[in-house]
Amino acid sequence: MDTEFTNLNRYTCKLISLALVVPGGPEFYVELTDAWEEGDCSDFVREIVLPQLDQAAYGRTTEQARIELLDFLQELGSVEVISDAPDWDWPLLVWLAGPGGLPEGVEAGRISSDNEVAAEGEGAPHHALQDARMLAQLVERSNLA
Repeated sequence: MDTEFTNLNRYTCKLISLALVVPGGPEFYVELTDAWEEGDCSDFVREIVLPQLDQAAYGRTTEQARIELLDFLQELGSVEVISDAPDWDWPLLVWLAGPGGLPEGVEAGRISSDNEVAAEGEGAPHHALQDARMLAQLVERSNLA
């Protein structure tokens, strides 16, 4: 999993985009259209993250995104969600899931420290889907080793 969000303040950051990638399997990616405004964003997010968005293709309201996310997770069944920044990504995933919470069997995982170092060295593009794909590849490679 990876997310992009408006700023590095845990109390005021807002979700911009979220991606879940199953190594060798299905993907979920959404960009929220109603949960944030450009004025909420740090300079870094305005310069690096926002130009990469494709809201015509991936833009959803929070409610639409919530329905699609929960459907995706229900189809997966029991799953461990791995992130290289769980302290940031997991709360945003839970927020998007809404008041009903995540489906049963969806659990937070932890990336191994070897993969965490590798992820940092890969030079993530700060696009949730591309970053989640990169992370999934790292996890897949370490599981095969």
